[in-house]
Amino acid sequence: MKKPIRVLVVDDSALMRRMISDMINSSPDCVVVDTARDGGEAIEKVNRLKPDVVTLDVEMPRIDGIEALAHIMMHMPTPVVMLSALTREGAETTMKALELGAVDFLPKPGGRSISLGIEEIRDELLRKVRAAARARPRRLVLRKKRRRLRRVKLPENSAVVFGASTGGPGTLMDILPALPAELPPVFIVQHMPPGFTASFASRLDTLTKFEVKEASDGDPIEPGTGYVAPGDYHMEIRRSRIRLNRKPRLHGVRPAVDVTMESAADVYECNTVGVLLTGMGCDGAAGLRKIKEAGGRTIVESEETCVVFGMPKAAIEAGAAEIIAPSYRIADELLRVLAE
Repeated sequence: MKKPIRVLVVDDSALMRRMISDMINSSPDCVVVDTARDGGEAIEKVNRLKPDVVTLDVEMPRIDGIEALAHIMMHMPTPVVMLSALTREGAETTMKALELGAVDFLPKPGGRSISLGIEEIRDELLRKVRAAARARPRRLVLRKKRRRLRRVKLPENSAVVFGASTGGPGTLMDILPALPAELPPVFIVQHMPPGFTASFASRLDTLTKFEVKEASDGDPIEPGTGYVAPGDYHMEIRRSRIRLNRKPRLHGVRPAVDVTMESAADVYECNTVGVLLTGMGCDGAAGLRKIKEAGGRTIVESEETCVVFGMPKAAIEAGAAEIIAPSYRIADELLRVLAE
């Protein structure tokens, strides 16, 4: 039998520590090796116990979750799943955590630090812990040197679609700032729940040379603009406008990468570029295949830099990947195919 995933639970509330620990221990493939009540204790126990995964609360006394995360990722990289309050401030802090290298996050039900309804997220918590245990934390702390921006001559009526899941926010925060302002419309589908995509779009907007916004139904599609699919909505491209819908989940997710990529291929045909990044599952493989069949170009993140080599692997196995490259080369590859 495989050894169980060893988890350190960090939360300043004794009740939350017990409830989270009980949920994790309820699964035979996971075990809580210890708990910590603040960031300082978390740092000491990560160093001493070397857990496979850390669940980390944000709001704590002395050293908070963000300070603890920065120290952990700098000195002893470990897969971390953040537990976040479902508030605007909580969402903004979560984006900072993902930028620092947290693998994933989970919003607490009720939006409070002490959430009596937290048992509702048991299955999702276990899923994220299992995914985090497969992650490569050493990849998360590498901050790539920014490439010099260069201008590209854009083909008429072209578009770029990015798809990502686990580990995607940090990777996108590395890739997108390396792109110039003169771009076709960029559609971004990141698996993320409602309440967080607006903060994610806002954070990307501060980092990039082009405008990035959370997409709204009916938005006109403009070059030099990035559109982030809102949480819990599929994003489709319909001629010159964006259409959002809440059709059934695809691959268990909404938004789904396949939905956006397939609709983009219908509109932009051979002038579509699909980019599939790190993530668990197979979302995006069918969308990339459709882009390739339409004569468009496809780029997939290689195993070398993937936090979780799931979605890219599925695309490669489906024969949908034209270019396979580490994350630090994807911006250059994208600019190259746009210029051809």
